[in-house]
Amino acid sequence: MAPRFFWAVTFLASYASSALAADEPQSGQNGSLPPAQNFAIHGQFTYVEQETDSFNAPYAGANSLSPDRGRETTDLTLFAGARLWRGAEIWINPEIDEGFGLDNTLGLAGFPSGEGYKVGKNQPYLRLPRLFVRETLDLPGEREAEAPGLNQLGGDRSANRWVFTVGKFSVVDIFDTNQYAHDPRSDFLNWTAVDGGAFDYAADAWGYTVGAAAERYSGSWTVRAGVFDLSNIPNSPHLEPGMHEFQIDAEVEKRYQWFGQTGRVLLTGFDSRGRMALLDQTISVAQSTGVNIDTALIDARQYRSRLGGVLGVEQPITEAVGVFARVSKAAGNVETYEFTDVDRAVVIGTSVKGLPWHRPDDTVGIAVVDNGISAERREYLNLGGLGILVGDGKLPHPGAERILESYYNYAVLGWAHLSLDYQWVKDPAYNRDRGPVSIFAVRVHAQF
Repeated sequence: MAPRFFWAVTFLASYASSALAADEPQSGQNGSLPPAQNFAIHGQFTYVEQETDSFNAPYAGANSLSPDRGRETTDLTLFAGARLWRGAEIWINPEIDEGFGLDNTLGLAGFPSGEGYKVGKNQPYLRLPRLFVRETLDLPGEREAEAPGLNQLGGDRSANRWVFTVGKFSVVDIFDTNQYAHDPRSDFLNWTAVDGGAFDYAADAWGYTVGAAAERYSGSWTVRAGVFDLSNIPNSPHLEPGMHEFQIDAEVEKRYQWFGQTGRVLLTGFDSRGRMALLDQTISVAQSTGVNIDTALIDARQYRSRLGGVLGVEQPITEAVGVFARVSKAAGNVETYEFTDVDRAVVIGTSVKGLPWHRPDDTVGIAVVDNGISAERREYLNLGGLGILVGDGKLPHPGAERILESYYNYAVLGWAHLSLDYQWVKDPAYNRDRGPVSIFAVRVHAQF
């Protein structure tokens, strides 16, 4: 696979060189807008080390979090993009990964590291999380600057426009975004802080899928919709090609002014269509026949739907301070398919830049998360069933999984940051018999 990545990047570089020679960037209208980029290469490196304390754990199951354990993850990513024609970009992100999440990414519904995938290896391995084309169709109206960044060429665009994205990428590259809590490489680490906890978005075991999305920007409104492949079975590293099992996503975004700052409200909905089990039927079959609860779950899978939604808000208060919140809910009697074992979640938090203490590139973040599950899922877990991430063998005393996360992101250099992260979890995996858990993390992140 490595030669394919090499030749793809070589093609992009050679194409961009010819494009630059043939079409020099033009200055913006009245000299106020930036010239268009025709080619860009970025890179990032992230290392995360996490450890649990010696928390109370009187019993454990196959998917339990372990006391006094530590794990690390490392990833190195190349972001290479080129302009195909006016308004069109192609991006490829080859990546090298290594390491494991705590307990092989098991034990908490709100898993403590977004850098911990559901698969892992002791040796570095190469994969391709993103390869996509983005087409922007400008409509008449005011133009604005487009800042360059990872997977985004700089230039200018119309405030009113259509944007189409096709290829391999993550659903949450486009949906349920948030400037304060969405990137485990630089802000919060917990899965249910960086995304809506009940947003069971289409993905393979690394969090990526194949599909297409359309966005319509008009004034202070944006409407998005997309369709994406689900994995071939729940929580699988393999996608189901050809949209035989798929997810439909839709989102409405409203931007507004408050405190002299631009805030956003996003309402996101999803409908997963795949082979999933109903939990109450699974429980009934297991109790009446005496078969293993997970065997009954697999046997009960039929083609059906799972609906859910997320309401998200982000609001800058000042140049340095911002707040955010998400509320998410999904159907609680249907098997969780891709993300994690959450049927409803609430998160609120704040992010503070270091301007008051003369460290403008530093950031402090604090978030509180409350994750919950349905009565059917509680009973399924109490009978010994295993979820995507949780399953202590029994659940006689269920409770909401509550998480407090705080971090300090210290800018060592403009391109290199060191973060210290602490998470406190009450009733891990919804189990009042275990915990509370303290989880400590160190994160090193470099980007160009």
